Amino acid sequence: MNQKLEAFRRAICGKRVSVIGLGVSNLPVIDFLLHCGASVVGRDKKTQEALGDTADTLLQKGVTLRLGDDYLSDIREDAIFKAPGIRPDLPEFLEAQARGCALTSEMEIFLALCPAPIFAVTGSDGKTTTTTLIYTMLTAQAEADGNGRCVYVGGNIGRPLLPLIEEIREEDYVVLELSSFQLQAVNTGRSLQAWPYTACITNVTPNHLNWHTDMEEYTAAKMQIFQNQDAAGRLILNYENEITRRMTSPAGAHTTMFSSVRDITPCLLENAECRADAVIYEKDGSIVLRTDAEEEPFPIVAISDILLPGRHNVENYMTAIAALRGCITPETVVTTARTFGGVAHRQEFVCEHEGVRYYNSSIDSSPTRTIAALHAFPQKLIVILGGADKGVPFDTLAEPLAEHAKAVVLTGAARNKIAAALQESASFRESGVRVCIEPDFLAAIDAARAAASPGDIVILSPACTSFDAFPNFEVRGNTFKAHVLKFSS
Repeated sequence: MNQKLEAFRRAICGKRVSVIGLGVSNLPVIDFLLHCGASVVGRDKKTQEALGDTADTLLQKGVTLRLGDDYLSDIREDAIFKAPGIRPDLPEFLEAQARGCALTSEMEIFLALCPAPIFAVTGSDGKTTTTTLIYTMLTAQAEADGNGRCVYVGGNIGRPLLPLIEEIREEDYVVLELSSFQLQAVNTGRSLQAWPYTACITNVTPNHLNWHTDMEEYTAAKMQIFQNQDAAGRLILNYENEITRRMTSPAGAHTTMFSSVRDITPCLLENAECRADAVIYEKDGSIVLRTDAEEEPFPIVAISDILLPGRHNVENYMTAIAALRGCITPETVVTTARTFGGVAHRQEFVCEHEGVRYYNSSIDSSPTRTIAALHAFPQKLIVILGGADKGVPFDTLAEPLAEHAKAVVLTGAARNKIAAALQESASFRESGVRVCIEPDFLAAIDAARAAASPGDIVILSPACTSFDAFPNFEVRGNTFKAHVLKFSS
């Protein structure tokens, strides 16, 4: 029996709870709270008419609704479960907390109650692929061992896991992708159990600066992932990223550094600037691992076995291998590398039409992700860029596009800002890369098709979020795929 869960149920039963945001991910959370005996107030900026059947269903379950522009007014419930995308320092939340209301989140409660070891991944880029790799390899190992262990995946991908907390056992594994929004909503100062068992930070680069107050706040949110670890935990960090290279575990958790460009065994020395208990890097065409107990590194998987293209995917494998050391066999890594085709919307092959190949990489919501996508292909690409501006500068795109793009099609709300950043670069101006601006998304796809010749590759790699025209990157990617598939229908 999960004693922490039983204590939570006793504490929440009969209490009034506000759930802020009535999107799909919060509906199972509401059901969980109702099952625990709480009285739920659902708050959302949408009107009852806009929520439609969702509002009707919630009312039938006994949920009180506070909807419309004043949905955050007069919060007098005992606790607030806040959606990740809503800032925790809104005046209405501060007023409610002053009245004694506890501000929390689905993820914070899950982390406090989860009885199983947790493998958590965050970062500006690569976290979805890395999370999926960890989940895939743990699942494959459990099947090979026949031990009945279940592996759960959630967080920023998949479904909320709090409603499943009753079925998760101590012998199971949980894999979480955690966004900066989710991590900022987690208060590590509270008496939470030590978590996660393993924390991975793929990298930290400017991102979501239209939401976070500055880069310092964004970085601090990412660091929350390891602030509540104990000394038995494991921390995985990117040596090549200046920000993560400087991070250290306050609890002295075992640290593994990885690098895809150099031998970092000096990190194993006691007097090393970046001290690590283990290192992962590339040697003789293989990903190798060395700990402070070994004299020589031992190979895990050949780079040529990795089906996913690009140096960034080598780093994703390094992160996953470091996280799973001791939990899986090298054979499981090799099998996964040879068969894993990637995550939907991340360099996803759509089709080939009239000799032109089309790839959907809608998940590329920052310049660094787009730059990684550009480097993943051996030829120059026709790139569709643009969407909602996150307050991140686009000047870093200029040189990679000058080197790796045949043509660029700009669309969405940020199109003119990207165009200005490219034109300010002498190297981009001198490259002769064609630039087309099409505000409409479908027209931009048509323009990319018109610019392509047999043998070319067209890729949607926006470097922006989707929220100017789409509810999420999945809808944007699916719209791209549907339109491209019409070419050959």
